[in-house]
Amino acid sequence: MAGDLFYLRGIRATGVDLVAAEAGVAPTTLYRLFASKDDLVGSYVERADLDFRERFTAAAEGAGPDPRDRIVAVFDSIFAEVSSGTFRGCEFHLALAEFPEPELPAHRNALTAKSWTRQRIRELTDALGVEDPAELADHLVLVLEGLHASGQSFGPNGPAQRARGLVEGLLSTAAPRPTGS
Repeated sequence: MAGDLFYLRGIRATGVDLVAAEAGVAPTTLYRLFASKDDLVGSYVERADLDFRERFTAAAEGAGPDPRDRIVAVFDSIFAEVSSGTFRGCEFHLALAEFPEPELPAHRNALTAKSWTRQRIRELTDALGVEDPAELADHLVLVLEGLHASGQSFGPNGPAQRARGLVEGLLSTAAPRPTGS
């Protein structure tokens, strides 16, 4: 409930009173569960991270054992989100923009989400047997970030529709790991 409000209306624009009213509880009840709005927002970002991890993992694992197929499936899954009609932008980008202070829970949890994604993509590129899996992973992360940003700006019919082609191009041109390495 709070997550939908924060995502659709903006975090700072959504007051605790509105969250409480939509949840059918008194604001004091929310404050018993969360010491502050910052803690409530931190919890929202943490929940969004867990949901994203589930979608990422389901897409990757559902594509079978080939790491190339897994990588492409992750990007297809993210493009499906961008194309959903309810996509307003990456929850973590939005949280980082509204909470630039590194000590706040929303900022920390958004950064944790982004770091997990980068690490998971790195694990997938490690399995490819390419010469520089770290570089390839960072290129893929840049495509992912661009997919989210351009999806927010231009929708699914803008540059976001090119993400799969970019991913396939990066995967096809990655140099194989030298024999004996």
